[in-house]
Amino acid sequence: MVSQFERNKDIAQELIEQTAHRVGRIVSIITGAVIDVTREIGDLVTDGIEMREAAKRARLDETDHAEDPDAR
Repeated sequence: MVSQFERNKDIAQELIEQTAHRVGRIVSIITGAVIDVTREIGDLVTDGIEMREAAKRARLDETDHAEDPDAR
Protein backbone atom coordinates (compact mmCIF):
# COMPACT_ATOMS: atom_id res chain seq x y z
CA MET A 1 0.00 0.00 0.00
CA VAL A 2 1.01 3.57 -0.64
CA SER A 3 1.23 5.75 2.44
CA GLN A 4 -0.58 9.05 2.83
CA PHE A 5 2.80 10.85 2.73
CA GLU A 6 3.76 9.20 -0.58
CA ARG A 7 0.38 10.07 -2.15
CA ASN A 8 0.76 13.69 -1.06
CA LYS A 9 4.31 13.73 -2.42
CA ASP A 10 3.10 12.38 -5.77
CA ILE A 11 0.30 14.96 -5.93
CA ALA A 12 2.71 17.80 -5.08
CA GLN A 13 5.20 16.54 -7.67
CA GLU A 14 2.55 16.37 -10.39
CA LEU A 15 1.22 19.81 -9.45
CA ILE A 16 4.69 21.35 -9.60
CA GLU A 17 5.47 19.68 -12.95
CA GLN A 18 2.20 20.85 -14.51
CA THR A 19 2.65 24.35 -13.14
CA ALA A 20 6.19 24.55 -14.51
CA HIS A 21 4.96 23.31 -17.89
CA ARG A 22 2.16 25.88 -18.05
CA VAL A 23 4.40 28.73 -16.89
CA GLY A 24 6.89 27.72 -19.59
CA ARG A 25 4.16 27.86 -22.24
CA ILE A 26 2.98 31.26 -21.00
CA VAL A 27 6.54 32.62 -21.07
CA SER A 28 6.93 31.27 -24.61
CA ILE A 29 3.74 33.06 -25.70
CA ILE A 30 4.90 36.32 -24.14
CA THR A 31 8.35 35.98 -25.69
CA GLY A 32 6.79 35.45 -29.11
CA ALA A 33 4.57 38.49 -28.64
CA VAL A 34 7.52 40.68 -27.64
CA ILE A 35 9.45 39.50 -30.71
CA ASP A 36 6.48 40.22 -33.01
CA VAL A 37 5.85 43.67 -31.52
CA THR A 38 9.55 44.56 -31.78
CA ARG A 39 9.62 43.45 -35.41
CA GLU A 40 6.53 45.53 -36.24
CA ILE A 41 7.98 48.62 -34.56
CA GLY A 42 11.24 48.13 -36.47
CA ASP A 43 9.34 47.79 -39.75
CA LEU A 44 7.35 50.94 -38.97
CA VAL A 45 10.53 52.92 -38.29
CA THR A 46 12.13 51.55 -41.47
CA ASP A 47 9.07 52.60 -43.50
CA GLY A 48 9.26 56.10 -41.99
CA ILE A 49 12.96 56.39 -42.87
CA GLU A 50 12.33 55.20 -46.43
CA MET A 51 9.47 57.67 -46.88
CA ARG A 52 11.59 60.53 -45.53
CA GLU A 53 14.45 59.64 -47.90
CA ALA A 54 12.05 59.36 -50.84
CA ALA A 55 10.59 62.78 -50.04
CA LYS A 56 14.09 64.23 -49.82
CA ARG A 57 15.02 62.73 -53.22
CA ALA A 58 11.80 64.11 -54.70
CA ARG A 59 12.58 67.60 -53.39
CA LEU A 60 16.12 67.43 -54.79
CA ASP A 61 14.80 66.19 -58.13
CA GLU A 62 12.24 69.00 -58.21
CA THR A 63 14.94 71.55 -57.41
CA ASP A 64 17.17 70.18 -60.17
CA HIS A 65 14.36 70.42 -62.72
CA ALA A 66 13.45 73.95 -61.61
CA GLU A 67 17.05 75.11 -62.19
CA ASP A 68 17.28 73.46 -65.63
CA PRO A 69 14.16 74.35 -67.68
CA ASP A 70 15.40 72.24 -70.65
CA ALA A 71 15.35 69.10 -68.53
CA ARG A 72 11.57 68.80 -68.84
